[in-house]
Amino acid sequence: MKPTTNIAVRAARQAGKLLLRYYGQVDASSISEKSRNDFVSEVDRMAETAIIDTLRKAYPNHAILAEESGETRGDDYQWIIDPLDGTTNYLHSFPQFAVSIALRHRGQLESAVVYDPMREEMYTADRGGGAFLNDRRLRVTQRKDLHGALIGTGIPFRDQSHLDVYLAMLKALVRDTAGIRRPGSAALDFAYLAAGRIDGFWELGLSPWDFAAGVLLIREAGGLVTDLAGGERFFDTGNVVAGGLKVHAAMLRELTPLLTKDLPA
Repeated sequence: MKPTTNIAVRAARQAGKLLLRYYGQVDASSISEKSRNDFVSEVDRMAETAIIDTLRKAYPNHAILAEESGETRGDDYQWIIDPLDGTTNYLHSFPQFAVSIALRHRGQLESAVVYDPMREEMYTADRGGGAFLNDRRLRVTQRKDLHGALIGTGIPFRDQSHLDVYLAMLKALVRDTAGIRRPGSAALDFAYLAAGRIDGFWELGLSPWDFAAGVLLIREAGGLVTDLAGGERFFDTGNVVAGGLKVHAAMLRELTPLLTKDLPA
């Protein structure tokens, strides 16, 4: 494991301890709405501070892009942080949330950590070094098509301007698959895909901190992550399709024709 990944693991564990300490105890007065259906609590902020403090001690010159505190400039390395992916779940004591930390160097993802403190599951990846759940190496499923596939997704809840397109995509995929799952944490959805727990995933309008770590996990587990047209613009558009080689191709065949001029791939 790279030193940067080791530091990210340490930071994720610090944040995870905070999340567990306050799980089920968040007072309504500490919750605010950043935008429509997008909530933040003091626990989010505390967890993010714990992560940044840990990273800064080891790498004081690195840039940071974090969900709550925004962007801090630095050198050519940038940490991309979501201290609590699945905040709404967390605030409702729904046990599906995670800490997500990724390191990018000149546009290339180098290290990734997704940590589920409820289950004590630590997903890690180094570029070129594979993806792991705790000490077990991960591989995406080798399913050949959508028949029998279990697909993850996220229903648009902040920006609903493309809801009709999303529902058309849902209809197109639900016909041939074994089912669609929407647990509520994109970071864990990506991790589950890398671990073979689901076969594919798509979502619209994600932010970089939602999926940066997950992208490297899936790629190092042998899967593909692209935008809706099969390209590399997902960091710009937030629209993502992921899966094993054949499931990914099958999903694109269903999703790409549904793109509209108002929905960037």
